[in-house]
Amino acid sequence: MLRGSERKEALASLTRATNQYEAQAKDTQDEITELFLLRQKCSKNLITRGESFVNRLVNKPKEFDKSWSELKAEIAEFDNVVEKLEEEYRTSHVGKGTAAAGVAVGAGVAAFAPTAALAIATTFGTASTGTAIATLSGAAATNAALAWLGGGALAVGGGGMSAGGALLALAGPVGWGIGAVGIAGGTLLARRKNGKIIEEAQREDRQVRAKTSELRVMELGAQELKMLTSEHFHGTESIVDTLEKTAPRDYSQFNAHQKDQLGALINHINALSKLINKKIQ
Repeated sequence: MLRGSERKEALASLTRATNQYEAQAKDTQDEITELFLLRQKCSKNLITRGESFVNRLVNKPKEFDKSWSELKAEIAEFDNVVEKLEEEYRTSHVGKGTAAAGVAVGAGVAAFAPTAALAIATTFGTASTGTAIATLSGAAATNAALAWLGGGALAVGGGGMSAGGALLALAGPVGWGIGAVGIAGGTLLARRKNGKIIEEAQREDRQVRAKTSELRVMELGAQELKMLTSEHFHGTESIVDTLEKTAPRDYSQFNAHQKDQLGALINHINALSKLINKKIQ
């Protein structure tokens, strides 16, 4: 077979690239979802725990009141975005199950459940992707999910890298309108046919590897945000727990160590305020 071994290697390379992409896509989606769940935990647990401490503390510094109010405002904004996205999901074709119950965005990507969709939208911003989403091809279920993220759901916020851009990377070769299956199906032995197969396989190999690199950058960004959010979330919890048990209810009666702890608490709260809605650029 003319150029047969070259064709075989090109297709094998594309298969390896696709396998690497699928593994990276799963890791990236998992990391994004974990970040979203941590932010939800901040929203649900932190305000509840901290509010009782804040309300009982008298003569507290104005700086502390200001920091706590800012954090509550940021969490309220996060909750508001999530609520709007959930409503969009429920009223969309995806949420109704007409196109995709447990839809998979890419062959190796975990089920595109509501949590994953919310994670992507809140991690990468919610600016509309326009033509980029509209031009995606693939299974009807995938298209419905992409249309949801590219349409109404993305009208509730903005900033950072668009969720649609993240979806383009997560959509997989089928979503990009390419795929090794069609190439591998060529059976003609002529040199011209093999040459075309090799050319297409190599082109798609480059595309898949480029998307894999994009996903790795997204994963690292989500990891960094998750690490910082976790650090300040647990720092806030720990100090509130300690002060609730040991400190008087009047700040003017705090000893030096307790005042230092409240200062550290303010720092954690200020950091969380900046992180809770931060998008991956």
